[in-house]
Amino acid sequence: MADSVYHELNDTTIPEYLFIRDLPGGAGGDDEINMNEKNKIENCRTEPKLKLINMDSVEVEQIEWLLYPFIPYGKVTIIQGDPGEGKTTMVLQIIAKLTRGEPILPVTDTTKTKEKRSDEVNGENVDLDPEDNMQEQSSVSPVNVIYQTAEDGLGDTIKPRLLAAGADCSRVLVIDDSDQPLTMADARLEEAIVQTKAKMVVLDPIQGFLGAEVDMHRANEIRPLMKRVAVLAEKYHCAVILIGHMNKNSNGKSSYRGLGSIDFQAAARSVLIVGRVKDEPEVRVVCHTKSSLAPEGTSIAFRLDKNNGFEWIGEYDISADELLNGDGRGQKSQTAKKFLLEILANGGMTQKKIAEEAEARGIKSKTLWNAKRELEIDSVKRGKQWYWMLPE
Repeated sequence: MADSVYHELNDTTIPEYLFIRDLPGGAGGDDEINMNEKNKIENCRTEPKLKLINMDSVEVEQIEWLLYPFIPYGKVTIIQGDPGEGKTTMVLQIIAKLTRGEPILPVTDTTKTKEKRSDEVNGENVDLDPEDNMQEQSSVSPVNVIYQTAEDGLGDTIKPRLLAAGADCSRVLVIDDSDQPLTMADARLEEAIVQTKAKMVVLDPIQGFLGAEVDMHRANEIRPLMKRVAVLAEKYHCAVILIGHMNKNSNGKSSYRGLGSIDFQAAARSVLIVGRVKDEPEVRVVCHTKSSLAPEGTSIAFRLDKNNGFEWIGEYDISADELLNGDGRGQKSQTAKKFLLEILANGGMTQKKIAEEAEARGIKSKTLWNAKRELEIDSVKRGKQWYWMLPE
């Protein structure tokens, strides 16, 4: 064997056979390479050096929220549901509020309710109206949003919905992927975040941005993609929202109907399901099925109909599994409405007495208050007591 030849590089000697491509014949000419020595060198190059992190040196991260406890900044959130359930419409409503620096949920109405209920309760131990507990949100300055859609047209669907929601469309940006489809691994995604300083990025639906060669059911293919968007979210402190269609599993449990590989939900810090209430088709509910950074939020409903458009309703007494199974909330709502109509048929009654009777019948407070709101029952103060009365 010929003597080994060495190159000098930054005071480090490297065997010539690491530069095989530069030699005639691509294998050191007529000389044979000591394969054992080569393998040792290759292993040294590929195996990472051990690095240990002492937890004492790790700083505690304070989570900031776009909408507590549903959508955190700097993390990935998944919103999933069957087609036509209002996922996109709801997200466009959120975008509209962000572009104008307005609260996402109707804080004004909530504030009024709080003031009203503080008088009604009058120191008594009575649960507050569900709207009083609507999830915490902080007022922010208008921000830019990146919204990518692989299904709906920008001109015939997305912009009309944004305008109807009152969005500042100058703050909604779309990456032009007409020449080359955008994927989650695309460098343009990071470039767009840097250029626009977007605080929220939406991919709708996620299935349209995986790439043609990616199988969404294979963990080894999904994991690096989810890792990439998670890194982008944390690096630029923006909320990344992935909207997805649920699978057709006949089992109504939410855990069996999520997106392809379990790595989708594993990488997300928050997972939400949007569904339609069976007996109230205009009512859609957002349920929390995973919350890694805060306690799971109470389900929140919105109304979506052709005449009145989009409207937040408030908290709803229904679980994700009940929602997907098509049972639970609709019957509970009807029971509460029937109860109120019966108990108030002969005139007004104190709010305290109504609450006690409802509890005795197994009707939860928030279900009772939703029924009161939907029936437009009046609250009238007489002395120190508040009375509920059917509208005239």
